[in-house]
Amino acid sequence: MPEDSQDNQNLISGGHLVAKALKAEGVERIYTLCGGHIIDIYDGCVDEGIDVVDVRHEQVAAHAADGYARITGKPGCAVVTAGPGTTDAVTGVANAFRAESPMLLIGGQGAHTQHKMGSLQDLPHVDMMTPITKFAATVPDTARAADMVSMAFRECYHGAPGPSFLEIPRDVLDAKVPADRARLPEAGRYRASTRAGGDPADIEKLADLLVHADKPAILLGSQVWTTRATDSATELVRTLNIPAYMNGAGRGTLPPGDPHHFQLSRRYAFSNADLIVIVGTPFDFRMGYGKRLSPAATVVQIDLDYRTVGKNRDVDLGIVGDASLVLKAVTEAASGRLNGGSVKRKAWLDELRAAEQTSIEKRLPQLKSDASPIHPYRLVSEINDFLTEDSIYIGDGGDIVTFSGQVVQPRTPGHWMDPGPLGTLGVGVPFVLAAKQARPDKEVVALFGDGAFSLTGWDFETLVRYNLPFVGIVGNNSSMNQIRYGQKAKYGDERERVGNTLGDVHYDKFAQMLGGYGEEVRDPADIAPALRRARESGLPSLINVWVDPDAYAPGTMNQTMYK
Repeated sequence: MPEDSQDNQNLISGGHLVAKALKAEGVERIYTLCGGHIIDIYDGCVDEGIDVVDVRHEQVAAHAADGYARITGKPGCAVVTAGPGTTDAVTGVANAFRAESPMLLIGGQGAHTQHKMGSLQDLPHVDMMTPITKFAATVPDTARAADMVSMAFRECYHGAPGPSFLEIPRDVLDAKVPADRARLPEAGRYRASTRAGGDPADIEKLADLLVHADKPAILLGSQVWTTRATDSATELVRTLNIPAYMNGAGRGTLPPGDPHHFQLSRRYAFSNADLIVIVGTPFDFRMGYGKRLSPAATVVQIDLDYRTVGKNRDVDLGIVGDASLVLKAVTEAASGRLNGGSVKRKAWLDELRAAEQTSIEKRLPQLKSDASPIHPYRLVSEINDFLTEDSIYIGDGGDIVTFSGQVVQPRTPGHWMDPGPLGTLGVGVPFVLAAKQARPDKEVVALFGDGAFSLTGWDFETLVRYNLPFVGIVGNNSSMNQIRYGQKAKYGDERERVGNTLGDVHYDKFAQMLGGYGEEVRDPADIAPALRRARESGLPSLINVWVDPDAYAPGTMNQTMYK
């Protein structure tokens, strides 16, 4: 064999090194929109057996990587080109940042040799990404490409999870270096476990608090799913007889009907409990910045991130650690000294169940309403009845998804997806893409506001192209109704329609045009049959349900920004 030919075989390109590093991390697919800066990564992914999933907008690629991480527990990856490719992905990265979702965005960049010369699509990507990532850097040399990918993944798991960003110049990706010159970290050997169990003394203190509390309550937040703490959380609340509330990705930790599953009495519980344990949820706007907790209650906060504990509200005990390990340890510490203490809480659980029933009865007329236009409560009630044990539910919208948060109850852990605290509209279609590819055995049901669907809806075609059936519902009121309510409340009827009114779009026909199943519903009696037909179609679907534009969710009306 000629000497130069043998040398060629020992060379490896930057793009192929990136692909090998992704493979080592267990990445099965990348979400991308093509660009000339990044195509050598595609070439490497083909060789490594990594699927290249092409979408129509970079925001979709980033949201899909975020969604993939949430579903699988493994980091997602999106690859976009330089300049507008990277800036289009900023929203998806920012959403993952606030939602504590581990993902890597790789962005292209002009060649080093053209640095500061005004090359095509040149922008200061690292500067832009630094505030919304846990790690952002430029790969300076081809031999460092795989090393820096592994470094970025390692940083995704520092404290609470989150996104990282790598910018790779075109000449770094395309260049080849001797394979023995490149550092190629081995799978499973370049980052440590981040599972911390908390201070043992604090574990004992929390166990003691729980044993002696008369009216305890626990909120199981998104980190319960992130840390796969379902079993530990379930064992804790059942062993100690504690009423549990769930939010974010923590929904579904306990199934509906479980005697410790509560939903509608949270405000009552937090106003009357003597001990409140907050797991994996910050004191942000969703918690009234901690002001919704009784000032007389003992408050305990458990979180992966030291910076979150005690932020916005003082706590009596803060534990930094993995929810799965912490809750399991607390149960073990408490179980030997219950002394019948948990039995006396029956009256407290009965009190909360009565508060739940009062809320249900108050809402029942709207849940069963035969009015037309359809009341949103009737729509989300029908959706809740439609879900099965295997249905992953995705909410993408403002007011309509706020309605659903009070009614829709996932049957299984990890089967609820919403944008998270950034409140990003447009996550629905990319989350469907990620969920259905990661778990093809699961049914995916997505509820969209008509405004939210409009942002990333063209990637419905991607779902058709990849043959990913799901049941989609658009709650269509031809408005950005959450904002409309605020304008009406602040400025009166004459100015309530400024900048928030949408056209009467027939999204069912949009679905049909792109090769999916579409159907229109105006009568509430037709909702359930339409959902069943969508399920049976075996296609990506959109059921366009015309809902009452003058009905607002209580959560919308109670938003502090409108007061």
